[in-house]
Amino acid sequence: MSGLTKIAANIQAMSSFQSMNRINDKMGKHQLRLATGKKINSTEDDPAGYHLARSLEKRKRGLDVALQNVSNAKNILNVAEGGYQNIMDILQTAKEKATQAADYSLNSSQRSALNDQVSALVSEIQDIVDETTFNGDKLIDGGYCGSFQTGEGSSDQLSVSIQDADSAALSINTVNLTTTTSAAAAISSIDTAIDNLSGKIQDVGEWKVRLSSKEQTLSVASTNTEAVRSSIEDADFAKEQMEVMKLQILQQTAVSSFAQANSSPQIVLSLVG
Repeated sequence: MSGLTKIAANIQAMSSFQSMNRINDKMGKHQLRLATGKKINSTEDDPAGYHLARSLEKRKRGLDVALQNVSNAKNILNVAEGGYQNIMDILQTAKEKATQAADYSLNSSQRSALNDQVSALVSEIQDIVDETTFNGDKLIDGGYCGSFQTGEGSSDQLSVSIQDADSAALSINTVNLTTTTSAAAAISSIDTAIDNLSGKIQDVGEWKVRLSSKEQTLSVASTNTEAVRSSIEDADFAKEQMEVMKLQILQQTAVSSFAQANSSPQIVLSLVG
């Protein structure tokens, strides 16, 4: 009570004012969290948490781009496989024509017609090689080789070398069906070419299997990384709203206390009369 009779310094009002300022600061922080959706809006809120959140964000972004890279790599291999499959269809047709030409029942004119057809098919193989491209680069001419970035680390790469599939590489650029003997030799050459191309297609399939596995791994890692970052940095709206409501009540109490503390010294006037 003695403090109320000293009007030079209203200690109770000063204490109430300080309390009100602290409550307002806390309320402002919680309201900012509700507005931004983040628990950490500056390094002052949590320096260590901010650093950790940025590290996790860095990894998350790297994983997301790597996931996109893997998708692009699969698309490239799909295009290459499509070119290979078209050539495989041509080889299978050429095998049929060579087997037909090797039969003694055909005459030279018929074998010549079959030879012309196969020659046209062999020429088409080169057209397919030239037209199987991605971003302007030929894929199955033997020159497409390199490493796809399949992770967020510098060493997370998958090396790919797509092999040549033109008629020379398949050793069918000189097949001839004009005689039964040359047609029989052509059968052997085409069989070898089919086996050779099958191996190339198998390589592409194995790379696609690996990329699909990496795609799943990256997707899970990205989701888990984002979950950890969110638990550190993102605001819990229910909790923040609860704190705001509590602080609103305290704010009203502090304002009332401040008003009472300011009016209390007026009791000194009753002593003057």
